[in-house]
Amino acid sequence: MKLRYPGMLHVVALAAFLGIWLSASGATRPPNVLLLMGDDHADYVYGAYGNPKARTPNLDRLAQSGVRFARAFANCPMCTPSRQSLLTGRFPHSVGVTQLTTALSEEPVTLAELLKERGYATAAIGKMHFNSDLKHGFDLLVDTREHREYLKEHPPRPVPEGLEVLPDWKPFKDPARIWLNGSYLPYGAYDEDMECTWFAKKAKEFLMSPREAPFFLVVSFRQPHSPFNFPVEYAGMFDPTTFEVPPVGPEDDWQIPEIFRDLTPSEKQRIAASYYTATAFLDTNIGRVLDALDEAGLAEETFVIYLGDQGYHLGHHGRFEKHSLYERAVKAPLVMRLPGTTGRGQAKEALVEFIDLFPTVAEVCGATCPEEVEGKSLLPLLAGKQKDSRESVFSEYLENEEAMIRTDRYKYIYTSGKRERQDGYRTGRPLPGRRRILFDLKEDPEEMRNIASDPEHAALIAALEAEMLRRFEESYPEDRGTPPEGLEGSDLLDWYLVPRDESKTSG
Repeated sequence: MKLRYPGMLHVVALAAFLGIWLSASGATRPPNVLLLMGDDHADYVYGAYGNPKARTPNLDRLAQSGVRFARAFANCPMCTPSRQSLLTGRFPHSVGVTQLTTALSEEPVTLAELLKERGYATAAIGKMHFNSDLKHGFDLLVDTREHREYLKEHPPRPVPEGLEVLPDWKPFKDPARIWLNGSYLPYGAYDEDMECTWFAKKAKEFLMSPREAPFFLVVSFRQPHSPFNFPVEYAGMFDPTTFEVPPVGPEDDWQIPEIFRDLTPSEKQRIAASYYTATAFLDTNIGRVLDALDEAGLAEETFVIYLGDQGYHLGHHGRFEKHSLYERAVKAPLVMRLPGTTGRGQAKEALVEFIDLFPTVAEVCGATCPEEVEGKSLLPLLAGKQKDSRESVFSEYLENEEAMIRTDRYKYIYTSGKRERQDGYRTGRPLPGRRRILFDLKEDPEEMRNIASDPEHAALIAALEAEMLRRFEESYPEDRGTPPEGLEGSDLLDWYLVPRDESKTSG
């Protein structure tokens, strides 16, 4: 394993943090790490991010005691690539996972493997999306299969006869109004029998178990991902008619997935209510894990992180999913609470990427990153030693052959426009061909007007496209192919945007 040593600023921040924490706590070992994850949880449905309608009291108290990153971006707006990217600290194309069914190979070093080498007990409870039976450094893996086994021995309490509940989830086979819970129906189970609740219980069991070694525990819930499951006790939590239906922009028609075009305004409102309710249920189980951490007496010696694996659209730009590079799809909540620090409630405006999670945890735990890690440690930001982390952030969605560079003010999206999508979100329109999209986020925060054709922005577009190309060129693994000689500029970008994942599953 190649190792990369931190820069002097990081060393100073790390020494300051560890010195203060070790001195104050009397600890003799590195801190524990608790990584909590929501599925498709967008930051705009989170109270601490400025939405009083969202019912997230437990996530809010975590933000009030830690540091909230106001501009954190997933490196891919899709579950599998985003998760394996943040767990390895590498871009999706670099780690070789750019599509939904790709299995993470044994080659990349995961955060669990890195910490396991330092003597950490490692466990993952919930959705990991490895798409294989490999454990990737986790001593314990608990997911849906184990919950189903549990239910065989502990049959769930039957719900009231005649109560209408969600049908089986069949995305793309059923109309969108059904698999997006456009009827605002509960899942056919009580809270105590829900998978999400069981995951929280298993996390509590882990936290309450005595051990000598520090731990790295991932608790990854499936809420609020469609069909927005919530138990029967949560039915009717929100009034759907109080949700506004986002307007569709004047330039959106070309990119709206065909499956969403016949949704009615009332169905869209009920979908939003379902999403908000599933998020409230997620928050309840986040609270259960945080309470267990307190009950075990481990809060002061545990580095706690919460994130959503990417964002989500609730009718914005005519969409009800992620799978695009608009802000609501790629921007997600990220909250960090260093051990021994409470009552901070800070918000950081720095641009950060999810690949920054790996080097941050590694430094806090005193580990040295593999050279292949492409993220930047956020410890200087957490320690107040640095205001900004980077000038731009990068995200990619190779299923649609597109990528993004986002600066403080501008976002540039480039797509080859020649791939017939395989993700279910075809537009029903002809392939658009190569497209350049530039948004001025200061003047147009809703991303409604593409100003790429304005001559005054030609130099800016050239610079942003060069930065995008640099990201690919410096991180693209040679074993996945090399560009033909003579390719340059946009033609070279088109080559890099083709998905070339190595290991695929059928799940």
